[in-house]
Amino acid sequence: MASASAVARYFLSLSDEEAGDTISNLKLQKLLYYAQGFHLALFGEPLFNEDIRAWTHGPVVVDVYHEYKGFGSSAIPRPQDFDPQQFSKDIQELLDEVYNVYGQYSAWKLRNMTHSEPPWANAYAAGAASIPLSSMRDFFRTLTQ
Repeated sequence: MASASAVARYFLSLSDEEAGDTISNLKLQKLLYYAQGFHLALFGEPLFNEDIRAWTHGPVVVDVYHEYKGFGSSAIPRPQDFDPQQFSKDIQELLDEVYNVYGQYSAWKLRNMTHSEPPWANAYAAGAASIPLSSMRDFFRTLTQ
């Protein structure tokens, strides 16, 4: 099983700052949420073990947030020594698809999208610290049918 930090580095390795394609911490958190959700829906198990918390501005993996919080709302640079081959072909295809579909949106657009989706909205409204995996799995299954 991957770590959320490794998945984050995978997404960061796809960014192209020269083309104006950058990833902030806020955007990275939402990409992690979508990757976890679709992995749960398609494979029936989590992509990574770390909890996704229901914070004010949407889903957050706390350890990854702290890893990159020093960048504020600025672009996080591409990792220099990242090897995507640590992921299976299936996982790479899933992460590439999540990036191709959701990476095109701004951080604030993704924030607003997650706010309208039941996994975050229900957890946040209930005051739950974490978004239940079962809630994510059930919701994302509706998007894969």
